[in-house]
Amino acid sequence: MIAKLRGVLDSFGEDWCIIDVGGVGYHVFCSSKTLNNLNGLGEEVILHIETHIREDHFHLFGFVTELERDWFRLLQTVQGVGAKVALAILSAVSTDELSNSIAAQDKAVVGQASGVGPKLATRIVNELKDKVAKFAITPLKPGGGSTDKSSALGDAVSALTNLGYRQAEAYTAVSKALNDGAEDDVQVLIRLGLKELGK
Repeated sequence: MIAKLRGVLDSFGEDWCIIDVGGVGYHVFCSSKTLNNLNGLGEEVILHIETHIREDHFHLFGFVTELERDWFRLLQTVQGVGAKVALAILSAVSTDELSNSIAAQDKAVVGQASGVGPKLATRIVNELKDKVAKFAITPLKPGGGSTDKSSALGDAVSALTNLGYRQAEAYTAVSKALNDGAEDDVQVLIRLGLKELGK
């Protein structure tokens, strides 16, 4: 099974690229975010690969980061999400936004992707909410954009889990406090997180 490719970018299209590795061209499906982060034509690229082998096809899916590849795998554990829909989600939403939206149960963000209707978006956020905490999550400012609050977020979530709350629900509560404009003070976030969890 192919897990990684290092070669020269030969050509690319809307959702694919061809990587020339020692004279062999590998056709790799990619999200738009991965394609936008590749070096130019003729330049060396490295892609983390997920290999799908079926009776009627042999497909390679490529990602600039291992995190995006892990999300691609996780999304497909949800019924109704195949490789095409998973790539569409990763094209529409960054991994940080995906982590935050699922933890906050915000189906509207996931629903931006082509092929994801309201029912499927709801299923994705519901089924993945307890699995999202294992990913490196960066809190978002209202309106998007990462902040430097991840340390305070992590400390507050850790404190709440030590009090007996599950990591996913602790993250959701603290993240909501940050997204509502709370200052990045650990004690404040713990207090607001407890308030949110007590609702």
